[in-house]
Amino acid sequence: MRRIVHAVLFEFFALIILVPLMSYGFGMEMLHFGALALILALCAMACNMAYNHVYEAFEHKFGWRRTVRMRVLHTLGFEACFMAVALPLTAWWLGISVIDALLLDLTFSVFFMVYAFCYNWIFDIVRHHLAKRPPLSR
Repeated sequence: MRRIVHAVLFEFFALIILVPLMSYGFGMEMLHFGALALILALCAMACNMAYNHVYEAFEHKFGWRRTVRMRVLHTLGFEACFMAVALPLTAWWLGISVIDALLLDLTFSVFFMVYAFCYNWIFDIVRHHLAKRPPLSR
């Protein structure tokens, strides 16, 4: 349940931040860009779950350890998997070239690296704080 809450809140807050900024930056209607962002968020969650399932199966089968090198390879593999879905969809939706969609995706990647760091830090603090709270009495 914690992973579901984490993933849904991660995407929700990303959309709240990203959609107005990108709509303004591209001079695009918020609803048009927001729909793309929502579709990409759902694709990212689905790709993440499928990719991690396959990765963990290989990890178990081959006895991989979660070293820094393996985490970097895991991250790069996920990005490649997600880009295979996101680039053509983004190019088509926005009416831009795949190269322009790649540049846009690189911008998103920088945003999401910073955002993920901050989000996970805050999520852990809030989770730790809530875990220390006594249960509600009835």
